[in-house]
Amino acid sequence: MTLPATPMTVEDAQDTPPPAGPPPRLLDLGVRVAGAIVVVVAGVLTGVLELLLATVRVGGQLIGVSVLLVIGANIALSWFAHEAVGRRWAVALPAVPWFALMVVAAIRTNEGDLLLAGDNWVGLAMIVAGAMTFAVMGFRQILAPPPLTLGG
Repeated sequence: MTLPATPMTVEDAQDTPPPAGPPPRLLDLGVRVAGAIVVVVAGVLTGVLELLLATVRVGGQLIGVSVLLVIGANIALSWFAHEAVGRRWAVALPAVPWFALMVVAAIRTNEGDLLLAGDNWVGLAMIVAGAMTFAVMGFRQILAPPPLTLGG
């Protein structure tokens, strides 16, 4: 508690308005929910980008650029999810839509279209690398010591 520089009467103290703005807890919750939404959307967008790059060829050969992208993007998404939401389970926020997108991409449509074929080594490596990246990042969150609290 800080005291005012000049002495105040009881009437002056009662006339001071309360601080404006939402309570800090409500603001914190809003930021965490917004971060969760951003992470889920980013998980879908990176999955789509990785699927598009799974068939990139140079000189007729698959180059596997999406495998490198999936590792880097999933590490970044997992880290950002934990930082934005502030919970250990937040790694699931980008992982669940990413996995769902990969499952849908591996299922043949009625017309016979398939985004990830079994004979595409890049697609298979991308799924394995992405799943392992999310698993390792989740495992690291489980093993991380609890955060220190101030005053305790």
